[in-house]
Amino acid sequence: MEHTDGADEIAAAWQRERPGTPTDSIGIVTRLWQLAKLFGEDRRRVLAGAGVDTATLDLLSVLRRSSSPYTLSTRQLAERTLVTPGAISQRVARAERDGLVRRRTDPANRTVWVELTDAGHELVERTVDSVLHRELELLDTLTPEQRHELAELLRVLLRDVQARTGNRGISQVGDSPMS
Repeated sequence: MEHTDGADEIAAAWQRERPGTPTDSIGIVTRLWQLAKLFGEDRRRVLAGAGVDTATLDLLSVLRRSSSPYTLSTRQLAERTLVTPGAISQRVARAERDGLVRRRTDPANRTVWVELTDAGHELVERTVDSVLHRELELLDTLTPEQRHELAELLRVLLRDVQARTGNRGISQVGDSPMS
């Protein structure tokens, strides 16, 4: 016997009020939105406990994943974080003020390079572990096989929706692309 939830109730109400209305998407999309909201709120709580916000962790994580010497141009950062150059400038300025990154400008071409400091490296190492352990904990009701299957199904769905909408730039739930 299946257990009903809010998504089922919404679909049933639409079917009752407008028989024939296509409601199959509600069971998927509504649950994805609800999960995204719950995961996002939980991540913000974990990050607040670590003393970092999502934008800063995003910046530091992109630098950390870039491999040693953990340096990227502001243009590369904007592309990889899917935010505007102006937003990257603000993020870098905050992180630099907090001693997490260092900026330098190449006088030959005026490219601004951003490098992860030791303090930024330590913060991202500690925080990423906290976030990923917590997210795995939230997924532990699923078997490893179910997690793999779900990841593959979501990959297929994401690629198709991106292609259909022409949008590959969503960075966080509810944010507009390139914000």
